[in-house]
Amino acid sequence: MTCDTVDIRRRNLLRGRARPSWPSIRPPWSDQNSFTSLCIRCGKCGEACPEGIVGAGDGGFPEIDFLKGECTFCGDCAAACPAPVFGDTAGNPWNAVAAAGASCLSAQGITCRSCQDSCDQSAIRFALAPGGIARVLVDGQACTGCGACVSTCPVGAITIQLHAGDGHAA
Repeated sequence: MTCDTVDIRRRNLLRGRARPSWPSIRPPWSDQNSFTSLCIRCGKCGEACPEGIVGAGDGGFPEIDFLKGECTFCGDCAAACPAPVFGDTAGNPWNAVAAAGASCLSAQGITCRSCQDSCDQSAIRFALAPGGIARVLVDGQACTGCGACVSTCPVGAITIQLHAGDGHAA
């Protein structure tokens, strides 16, 4: 009997993890929903990534590690892949945006703008809220989901979240 797909949620349940801390983000221009059924786990996309952010995740499937850096959307991962995993690299790489969690230093009343400073698209800004605390605001239209803000956050409050809608999200 062969298995064409791997259900990561089921694997995590058997390991005692009901849910991963955040969902795996597959390389850009790949269909997040059918990725595990199409990927042959050869590792060529990771070898081709000049940023070194594509690596083997659970089950050996490639995933993005934004703690290592940002995606420049160069397309080298897609060009190196021998399987029909990637779509047209001229289109939207994925439907993903940055999000700040409750551990954000600004939400704790501590001045920090590291995520804003690292965002080339100026998609992250801060707005003063009652009590003098600045709230993180992410412009979903401007954010490319590149992840530049993730590794610069000193407390790990920034994550990249996929949103359904274009076939590139989970």
